[in-house]
Amino acid sequence: MTSPAVTARAQWSIVEAAREMTRQQVKRLPVVNEAGHLVGIISRSDLLRVFLRQDSAIREEITREVLRDTLSLSSEEVQVSVVDGVVTLTGRVRQRSLIPIAMRLCQAVGGVVTVHGVLDSPGDDEFGAAETANPDSVVGYTQRH
Repeated sequence: MTSPAVTARAQWSIVEAAREMTRQQVKRLPVVNEAGHLVGIISRSDLLRVFLRQDSAIREEITREVLRDTLSLSSEEVQVSVVDGVVTLTGRVRQRSLIPIAMRLCQAVGGVVTVHGVLDSPGDDEFGAAETANPDSVVGYTQRH
């Protein structure tokens, strides 16, 4: 056993924890909070479980939590398909600035490998809001004309 113990921080992402496990060549990491108190243990199987989600579960989370609850977009506006963790968003959103936001939020969902968007909007956002989000910076973004 190493001293001091190799630990993961509670605020770390799954990717950070996986990198630390690989770097330290361990199968499990104790998880500690900011005060250094043990709050749990993460194992390799815990990490894999996130990435081995069924496509239907990923689609449901994106449709419900990202599009409907967070962005107030209906399934008529944006359709979601997921194949082997690859998400494709198709449809029309009311504001162009929502496109890169939707893409980034979908990318953050557990089990998502990458996100492709075939989305369009009726035009620029009011008050220059479209300028704050650059859709060209989002991987997999395709604007339809």
